[in-house]
Amino acid sequence: MTTARNESARLNYINSKPAISYQRAKLWTQSHKETEGQSISQRRAKAFKFTCENLDVKIFDNELIVGAIGEFRKCGILTPEFSWTWVDKEMDNFSNRVQDPYEITDEQKSYVREAIFPYWEGKSLEEAFLSRLPEKTAKIAVDTGIIDNDSKWRQAVGEITPDYQDVLFKKGFSGIIKDAKAKLETLSLYIPEDIGKIDFYESVIHTSEGIITLAKRYSKEAENLASIEINSNRKNELIKIAQICKTVPENPPTTFHEAIQFVWFTQLGGILSENPLALNIGRFDQFMYPYYKSDIESEESSKDDIQELIEAFWIKISEWVWTISANTAEFFAGYNQFQNLTVGGKTRDGKDATNELSYMCLKATKNIKTHQPGLSVRIHQDCPTEFLEAVTDLVSIGTGFPAIHNDSAGYQMLINAGYEPEDARDWNNCGCVVPHFRKTGEWTSAVNINFAAALEFALNNGISRIYNEKLGITDKSAVHFKSFDEVEKAFYDEFDKLIEHSVISTLVAQKLHKEMVPRPFLSSCIESCLDKGVDLVDAGAKYNLGPVLTGIGLAVVANSLAVIKKLVFEDKLIEMKDIIEAMNANWEGFEELRNMAIEVPKYGNDDDYVDNIARDIANHYYKVGHSYKDINGKPFNTAFMGISNYLPTGKVIGATPCGRKSKEPLSEGVSPFVGSDKTTPLAAMKSAAKLNQDVHSGGTLLNLRLNENLVNTKRGQSNLGAMIQSFFALGAFHVQFNTISSEILKKAQQTPEEYKDLLVRVAGYSTQFVNLSKSMQDAIIARTSHDEF
Repeated sequence: MTTARNESARLNYINSKPAISYQRAKLWTQSHKETEGQSISQRRAKAFKFTCENLDVKIFDNELIVGAIGEFRKCGILTPEFSWTWVDKEMDNFSNRVQDPYEITDEQKSYVREAIFPYWEGKSLEEAFLSRLPEKTAKIAVDTGIIDNDSKWRQAVGEITPDYQDVLFKKGFSGIIKDAKAKLETLSLYIPEDIGKIDFYESVIHTSEGIITLAKRYSKEAENLASIEINSNRKNELIKIAQICKTVPENPPTTFHEAIQFVWFTQLGGILSENPLALNIGRFDQFMYPYYKSDIESEESSKDDIQELIEAFWIKISEWVWTISANTAEFFAGYNQFQNLTVGGKTRDGKDATNELSYMCLKATKNIKTHQPGLSVRIHQDCPTEFLEAVTDLVSIGTGFPAIHNDSAGYQMLINAGYEPEDARDWNNCGCVVPHFRKTGEWTSAVNINFAAALEFALNNGISRIYNEKLGITDKSAVHFKSFDEVEKAFYDEFDKLIEHSVISTLVAQKLHKEMVPRPFLSSCIESCLDKGVDLVDAGAKYNLGPVLTGIGLAVVANSLAVIKKLVFEDKLIEMKDIIEAMNANWEGFEELRNMAIEVPKYGNDDDYVDNIARDIANHYYKVGHSYKDINGKPFNTAFMGISNYLPTGKVIGATPCGRKSKEPLSEGVSPFVGSDKTTPLAAMKSAAKLNQDVHSGGTLLNLRLNENLVNTKRGQSNLGAMIQSFFALGAFHVQFNTISSEILKKAQQTPEEYKDLLVRVAGYSTQFVNLSKSMQDAIIARTSHDEF
C-alpha cells in the first residue's frame, strides 16, 4: 500500500477530468509579440524564459514534488505555434468528445479566440505544413487513416531522453550556462559558421535561466506557505521543498529528493517548451541509484521515504495531459504522453544492472496504478531470478505493466544502427517500444502506414471502399489476376506508393521543424548539442537516426494473402470474383465462404504457411523504407509499434479476404489479429519471432492476453518467466500482457465509476480502461484470452 498522502493524490488523479490551461499560450504569445524580427531560436527561448518568469506557481496540498504546467492539477496546455486551427474547430466539443475529452470554460474559449489565435493565424506549423504538402500526398495523408503523421505537424516531435548522467546531474543548469558563455567567448559574428552557434548558445542561456527562475519561484512559494502553515510536519516539509527548489535544477543534486525534483523540473521544462510526445525518463534505476545509496548510508532518507517519493513522482508525471486533436486521440487513446522509464538490463560494461531501485519502481507501479510512467524492463539471460519473478508478479495483477524487452535484441538493434557498443548496452526504451539512448535525436514515430489500405487498393482498382474514391494506383480489376504473383505485385506496388507518400509528408514536416520550431531547452539536455552548438532539429545529437515508419495491419494482410493464395490459386476452391463479391457485400450472404476463409492458417499460430508471408511483407517494408533518406541524409527506419492506431485505420478499410468485416480494427504491431491466435501464447510468440526484428530499429510490439488464472500462482508466474526467456532466446524484442478477465472488463463498461483505476494494456502503453472509447474497450475484450501456456 502507498502512503495516505499519495493515496489522496492518486484518488484525485483518477477522479478528475483533465482541464485545459491557456496560461502558457497566453505568455508565449505575449513574448512573441515583443520579439518580432529576432531569430526564431531566440524568440522561442525568450518565450520560454518569459513563461517561466510569469506562469502561476501552484503547490498543491501535501505535495512532495512540486511544479505545475497550469492552474489545474490534472492539466493540459495549448501550443498555438504548432497548431491552433484544430483547437478552434474542436474545443466547443472538448468536454464530450468520444476519446480523451477535456474541460474548458466558455471564458477560456472566448479568450483564446480573441487574444491568442488571431496572432498565430498564418504562422503555425500546422498551416505551413498543409500549405506545402503536395496535393496528391495530402489526399492520402491528412486525416484519412491511410497514412497519418499529424502528431508531427500539429504537435512537437518530442522523443528525447534527457542526459542526466553526463549533462544535467553533472552540471546543473548553472553549469550549462557557464559552458555556453565559455563557448560564446570563442565565437565571432564575422565568421559565417559561428553565427548559428552564437544564436544557439544565447538561446540555451535564456532557457537555462528560465528553468532556474521557475524553480526559485517555487522555492519562494514554499517559503510563503510554510510561514502560514500550522501543521508542524507540513511546515518542515515546505521548508525542505523551498531549500530543494533553491538548489535544483540550478546546481547538481546531492540527495535523492533533490535528484527526483530535478527530473520533474526537466520534464516540466520540456512540457512548457513544446508539449512533447515521448519525453522519456530513461534508465531511472541507474542515474538515481547513487543518490539512493548515499541517502541510505547517511540516513538522510529511509527506504520508505524514497518509496514515497518515487510513487509521488509516478503521480506527478501522470497529471500532465497531452492536448491533442480528435484525430490524434484516435491514434493515441487514453491521455498518454509516453514518458517511458526503463529499469533492469546491463551496465555499459556488460554487468547486470539490477539494483534496489529496479524493484522499487516495480512496486510503485503496483501500488499507484497510474498510466505514467510507461514502465519498461530489460531482461537478459542472466538477470536475477528475483527480478524476473518481480516482473511476472506485476504482470499478474493486470495493469498491463511492465513492457518486457529483450536486452540483447535492443542492443543488437542499436549496433545495427551504428552505435558504439558501450552506448548500445546503455539503451533505454523510448515511447512505445523503441530502443533509444540518451545521446540520440530522432523521430521515433514519424508516420503510421495502413498496410490493409494497400491491399484494398490492389484488389479494388485502386478505389477505397469507405471513401468510394480512387486513392491508389491500380487500374486492373482483381478478377483478372491469373496468379498469386500478380496479386502480390499489385499489393507491393500500392504499398510502395504509400511508403513514398509517407516519406514526402515526413520530409515536409522535418523541414518545417528546422525552420519554425528549434528546441533550445531540450537541446540543452543533450551533450553533443551543447558541445557542437547545434540544435536537435539540426541533428546536433551524437546519434541521429532517420524517421520511423510505423506499420499497421501486418497480420490482417498476411492472413488475407494466405486466403487468396490457398483458396484461389492452390486449392482452386473459389475464384477471385467470389472473394471480391464477398468483400463488396461485407461478407453478408457469403457465410460459407467466410468460414472457409477463417479456416485458412492464420498468423499467430506458429504456422509457416502464413508466417512466411508476414515475414516477406516485413522484409519488403524494411528494404523499401530504408532506401529513402531524410533531410539529414539518414535512412528511414521501420517499426511495428502498437498504439491505438489499429482502430482508426480499421475504420477506413472495408471487408478483407481474411474474413474481417468492414470497419473492424486491424492488427497492431506484430500481434495476431484479434481472436485468430487459436493455439497457445507460445505459438503466437513463435510466429512473431520469425520476423527479422533486429532490422526494425523503431521496435516491434507483441501484445498478448492471458487468462488471469494462468498467472495468479507462483507456479504460473514462474512458467510465464520461462516462456518469456524462451521467446527472447528466439531473437524477439518485446512482449506485454493483459491479464484482466473479460468479465471484469465488461463490468467496468457497465459501471465505470467502480473501476476508475483499472489499467489495461492498449498497445505500447497502459491506461485507465474507463478512459477509452467503447470501440477501443471492445477491441481489448475481443483479444484471445489464452487459457494455457
